[in-house]
Amino acid sequence: MASRAARRWLPNQHGAWAMLVVPFLTGMFLGTPTPWHAVLLLAWLLGYLASFHTQQWLRLRRHSRNPRAARRHALPARVFGLALLPLAAVLVVHAPWLLSAGVCAVPFLAVNYAYAWRNRERALPNGIAAVIPACGMLPVALLLGGGDLGDAWRPALACLLYFAGTVLYVKTMIRERGSSPYRWASALWHGGAVAAAYGLHLPVPTVAFFGVCFLRAVWMPTRGTVRAPVIGAVEVILSLALLGTLGAA
Repeated sequence: MASRAARRWLPNQHGAWAMLVVPFLTGMFLGTPTPWHAVLLLAWLLGYLASFHTQQWLRLRRHSRNPRAARRHALPARVFGLALLPLAAVLVVHAPWLLSAGVCAVPFLAVNYAYAWRNRERALPNGIAAVIPACGMLPVALLLGGGDLGDAWRPALACLLYFAGTVLYVKTMIRERGSSPYRWASALWHGGAVAAAYGLHLPVPTVAFFGVCFLRAVWMPTRGTVRAPVIGAVEVILSLALLGTLGAA
């Protein structure tokens, strides 16, 4: 019963959770962790949950023939949205600049809602639009801990290189498996990420990390069918490895 409720309320998207948490934690560890980070992280996750269920409600309300399919997302959307409001208010009172950071995410959120309305959530541009604000949480968490914005852009770009590459890579393993254009695009992106990491003077372990990502992007699509949970678990491990290389810098 508990697992059924969890499946109803919590999205089963391993990669999404890693994308939400890893840039945030990287920024927090690069700065000075404070109790406000816990409040911001909870608000960030509640915002994701409210947005996820709202998008599902929007998509299913328009495209599903079963009226109950959309309604089951209405309650979680309301509950998570209402839980978010007091946290957001407290955070803005504590650090008013957070409101500007939230406004910066609005255009990308609008893209996500537009693709949900069109029932094209799996489109490549939609995935990239979700990655950008997630990686933008790195400088937000760093600034909240008293860090300098100049210390944020290189690790934030590293997160963007990895998570955007993951969007491409996962497509070569599932929905676009066997597609030569996607495999080439993924390989070129990951090869470019290695060069970019070196050019940005990121720590040597981070450059080596991108080398590993390049090898998995080239080799794994040739291995035949791999179950989605396995693909997700590998990406979670790689996400934690990225956190380790950047956080230890």
